[in-house]
Amino acid sequence: MPDPSPEPCFDPLIHAPHRLRISAMLSQAGGIEFSEIQRRTGLSKSALSKHLGQLAEAGYARQAPFLRAGRSRVLVSLTETGRQAYAGHVAALEEILAASRDERGST
Repeated sequence: MPDPSPEPCFDPLIHAPHRLRISAMLSQAGGIEFSEIQRRTGLSKSALSKHLGQLAEAGYARQAPFLRAGRSRVLVSLTETGRQAYAGHVAALEEILAASRDERGST
């Protein structure tokens, strides 16, 4: 079970818009098929593969092949390290937003 209050840590790898969106999707599920991620993001297969490869290389995501209806599929999921990194990144973004609101409120 992830820590309910993750340590805020801005993560430039996750912050890239497509990887942030992919991480957000994966954080809400045990795994999502590659084709579903592709459909939701509108990325080409090669672009999505590149983003997933970067997340996997960092130890944040894993890809597991499986068969369904006689066809090879790929299930993508966040690792525990990836879940923690994503939660920490979201916490860091929330701190930035809170500080911005505080600054606007004090002027």
